[in-house]
Amino acid sequence: MTNEPDEQHRRRRRIAAWRGSKRLLWRASADATIGAQLAALAADAGSVLDVDEGVDLYGLGVVAELERRVADLLDLQAAAFFPTGTMAQQVALRCWAGRTGNPLVALHPLAHPELHEGDALSVVSGLRTVYPTSGPRLPTAQEVRACHEPFGTLMLELPLREAGFVLPSWDELTEVVEAARERDAVVHFDGARLWECAPHFGRTLPEIAGLADSVYVSFYKSLDGMSGAVLAGSESLVDEARVWRHRYGGQLFQQYPAVLSALLGMERELPRLPSYVAHAKVVAAALRDGFREAGVPWFRVHPQVPHTHQFQMWLPYEADALDEASVRQAEETGVTLFRRWFPDTPPGLSVTEVTVTAPGLEWTPAEVKAAVADFVTRLA
Repeated sequence: MTNEPDEQHRRRRRIAAWRGSKRLLWRASADATIGAQLAALAADAGSVLDVDEGVDLYGLGVVAELERRVADLLDLQAAAFFPTGTMAQQVALRCWAGRTGNPLVALHPLAHPELHEGDALSVVSGLRTVYPTSGPRLPTAQEVRACHEPFGTLMLELPLREAGFVLPSWDELTEVVEAARERDAVVHFDGARLWECAPHFGRTLPEIAGLADSVYVSFYKSLDGMSGAVLAGSESLVDEARVWRHRYGGQLFQQYPAVLSALLGMERELPRLPSYVAHAKVVAAALRDGFREAGVPWFRVHPQVPHTHQFQMWLPYEADALDEASVRQAEETGVTLFRRWFPDTPPGLSVTEVTVTAPGLEWTPAEVKAAVADFVTRLA
């Protein structure tokens, strides 16, 4: 059983170390203080909206403005704001089940609804799932065609986070979508991190979103927003989704702080994502060189060339030892190279996620390798 006071102490220690670091690959908004976040939001909100307007009420005002901007950005007919992506996605899949008359959803076993939503698809919505593949990647067109049960909706998580933020090629993605159409199924994109997929595909956001019948996007995962998500698609689908949003308890009285932070993320972070994706490739290569030069007997950066600005790192040490080395490095040098580590299989192997955002753009390959060398000494 987890000792909650001890875990709280470790969490406070980690956040204090990250907050005090001068050098990081990325800085999470959740690490900031309430006062700092409120001050930043108040100072910056005027750059994206007239703050003399009235606050939103039940989805009107600034909420409707965000929905309009996202629909325009993705070149889709309409969009609806949801307080969480979990709710947005469950509503989307429930709507499609009703429209297709088929409650079966084809998705990956590592997809978010399967791992992080408490079986809500079945418990709340009465839906079932089937897996075209269990490999650490998105399904191929051949696997979609060979799926042994007729499904009404194919859900594709772009990128597939738990497999290493991996993406198919553009040709592979279009073939998979066509394979679903051949089976008279609709296609839904779990695009929580869709924003950073454009460089890998070499396509615009409207081109990517246009492949699917509906798309969900998040505002805090890539755009550094406070919370919230949007479900976008046809006018009729979004109208139906709004009804279900109210039934699910998502028609909140006021949401302007989250919406303003989302607008700021679209204004500031979205244009910078291609530079983050490009530099993540530089950081990943430097990490491989650094651990090789440090003599670590086994390690893995996955994918070797990241598909987005996030990727995975494996090391052959216990997660607790890696966490301690990471936080000590931050405390003693002001450098945060890694954040949290988690046990993987086989025993003795641990994994972390590496993210590169604005602070990471300042790191040269030599600085990454120097940080790796210092980190490894702390493992000894």
